[in-house]
Amino acid sequence: MTLADSALELLRTRKSPKVFDLTSPGPDEAEIDSMLAIASRVPDHGKLAPWRFIVFQGEARGRAGDAIAAVFLTDNPQAEPERVALEQGRLTRAPLVIAVVSKAAPHVKIPEWEQTLSGAAACTLLLLAAHAQGYAATWLTEWYAYDARVRAALGLSESERIIGFVHIGTLVRPQEDRPRPALADLITRY
Repeated sequence: MTLADSALELLRTRKSPKVFDLTSPGPDEAEIDSMLAIASRVPDHGKLAPWRFIVFQGEARGRAGDAIAAVFLTDNPQAEPERVALEQGRLTRAPLVIAVVSKAAPHVKIPEWEQTLSGAAACTLLLLAAHAQGYAATWLTEWYAYDARVRAALGLSESERIIGFVHIGTLVRPQEDRPRPALADLITRY
């Protein structure tokens, strides 16, 4: 198999598993660094690097979950303990979670939306890098990605936004591919 064939097979076979189907082992430090280096190689008009990464592993996942649960409880003081536990466990469902954070800001030449898209591309390359190293990964946002109080508790500035939480681990079981739309329904040719 040629390098091109291998790359095409990698792209063809990547899929997002259910987050509950991810388990240990997760990537080691060298693999994480490799994934982040690959995720950084995205189109980046103006060489701004308008994104950054927050790595949650080990006990840090639970500490971040405490912040998520605290905000949830503030808004839902009558919540059942099971629901609070679910919120607290949001970042413990996989052995590694990497938040991709947009630092998009006003610029004389590069619109903010284009900077945000560069961060989204970093999420995509992170998913592909995990797959290439034999792991499964899924990109989620969920409510807490959009909550200013959670973002502040995770150390984000007021202007930073979470593009996604990429959950990475080993699959518990093989995944069925989801139905895909017919390619002809997605293409317009002129």
